[in-house]
Amino acid sequence: MYTDYINNILRPRATERAKVLDLFAGCGGLSLGFEAAGFETVGYECDEYAAATYNNNLAGCCHIQRLEVGFAYPRADIVIGGPPCQPFSVFGNQRGMADARDGFPIFIDAVRRLMPKVFVFENVRNLAYSHKWYLDLIVDELAKLGYIVEHKCMNAVNYGVPQNRERLITVGHKSTFRYPATQTRKTTVGEAIGDLIDTVEDESKILTKRQDEYIAAYEKKSACINPRDLYTDRPARTLTCRNLAGCTSDMQRVRLKDGRRRRLVVREAARLQSFPDWFEFEGPETKQFYQIGNAVPPLMAYQIALEVKKTYMLPEKRKEEIILKRIPATLFGYGN
Repeated sequence: MYTDYINNILRPRATERAKVLDLFAGCGGLSLGFEAAGFETVGYECDEYAAATYNNNLAGCCHIQRLEVGFAYPRADIVIGGPPCQPFSVFGNQRGMADARDGFPIFIDAVRRLMPKVFVFENVRNLAYSHKWYLDLIVDELAKLGYIVEHKCMNAVNYGVPQNRERLITVGHKSTFRYPATQTRKTTVGEAIGDLIDTVEDESKILTKRQDEYIAAYEKKSACINPRDLYTDRPARTLTCRNLAGCTSDMQRVRLKDGRRRRLVVREAARLQSFPDWFEFEGPETKQFYQIGNAVPPLMAYQIALEVKKTYMLPEKRKEEIILKRIPATLFGYGN
């Protein structure tokens, strides 16, 4: 069963000597994948509830810290993270590097200071499309440090996660890296939360008649043929902070046997993101939904971590020729 699998495979286990530094760690979805693969982690996150979730569930320690260029990090062999993606997301006004929430200068500075053997960052798919020019700048800046930098849009549904969720995964290394193989079988909503849908008794989550009418009007206006409910015979659509925590026309919802519809509860959302049942979230419900919606699915992170482990163990290969377009470091806030 899906739940048995994630409850057992996604458990921290320290088997590797390499230390992993997780920047903008959130509640620890990416770190959980790496800890399940055997790594020790240390995280940095400015949200106190997310950091508390990390510290109460993972083996590593998460520091409550707002990062900036020049911050002194502990030694690390691998650097991972999810630089804030609002500047590049469809719902974040797409202001890119003009947005103060851009975390890439901080991530690049950390790599420059620590020179890890491998680094991984994840971000919204849109960074590889509408903002491809900025991704090219980031890649060039990291390549100037001597890394081979590769990126790929990965859909979590192809890695056992019961959710269609596309993310850009970028890896820097000095040897060889292979992205995890995709799986042909898709895990469904029913396999993930079928045992919860008709057993959760929370009347506050039941949609009112007025909400149903509002959603129907929205779907008609947007030419939606079928209601955007979650269907047990297929994977879920993308979980976001907005459609989990917000009472919107696009809210995540399930249909009960009696025909009524209900918003998701935290545990259902967590399972659809591949968080194990033993993983508990801290803070008010809205904060918990935000942690889940912002997270990297741990099951996908675990498979990435296994490939990173292979790369880490390989010897570095010398790059005979590197021809790079010089980009001023001041563009990223470093100085000359």
